[in-house]
Amino acid sequence: MKKDEMKLSCLPVSYFPCILKGDMKIIDWASEASGLELDGIDLTRLFLKDASNIEIEKMRMGIEDLGLKVAVINTYPDFTHPDESCRERAILETEEDIRKAALAGASIVRLTAGQAHPGISRKDGIERAVYGLSRAGDYAMKSGLVPALENHSKPGVWDHYDFAYPSEIFIELAERLGGTPVKVLFDTANTLAFGDDPLRVLEKVYRMTTCIHAADTLLKGEFKPCTIGGGMVPFREIFSFLRRSGYTGWISIEEASMSGSKGISGAVEFIRRTWQESREG
Repeated sequence: MKKDEMKLSCLPVSYFPCILKGDMKIIDWASEASGLELDGIDLTRLFLKDASNIEIEKMRMGIEDLGLKVAVINTYPDFTHPDESCRERAILETEEDIRKAALAGASIVRLTAGQAHPGISRKDGIERAVYGLSRAGDYAMKSGLVPALENHSKPGVWDHYDFAYPSEIFIELAERLGGTPVKVLFDTANTLAFGDDPLRVLEKVYRMTTCIHAADTLLKGEFKPCTIGGGMVPFREIFSFLRRSGYTGWISIEEASMSGSKGISGAVEFIRRTWQESREG
């Protein structure tokens, strides 16, 4: 851990289009992250979807040669689908994602509950999500990874918002998963975008939290990505709570301002400065 007393990573959403098109390589992103003195980088399953075992292992070695590691691999399972065969396929696809994440040397695999499909009841959605998440969690633990449920909003690959987008459903899911290997990846912007207080929700799920997605939104009640620190997320208050609570997990900057390297470097500087400013006393 570096002098800023936190493990800092970044999910470069701003670079997703160019990485997926092949205009930018993962190792290029890792090299930039190394220059920013990050401890790790985050990746999405989409980057590894068509990669062979050899390609993933080569990528891992290149990242580690830069003094970094993969902190989180982000996946998007839909465990709430009305069709049972689709739910089972989501479990199998997630197990494959976890296998690749382990090859990449990741610490955490980010999980989602599934989509809020029209007509799904709260009871059925929670039961389906708990079942799928528990299965994926067991597989991740056996693979040496920490599985973590995020309070997500809506991945770009989905048609509907996350079933666990409403805070109370997310809190209930976290409570139901308390006896499983599944932990929590808490996103600072998604709860605010739903219209709720992120610190209130974080306090309820903190004991299970293993990673923080430091993300920002311009509006309360609507997700409007912006430069980190340029929106409404109360980072200083959140970081003060984490410090008081003795948090030692990852902080991963979810940089989605689509402003390229300027947005990423600015986000890293802001998060480091705000973390230091949040120090008690």
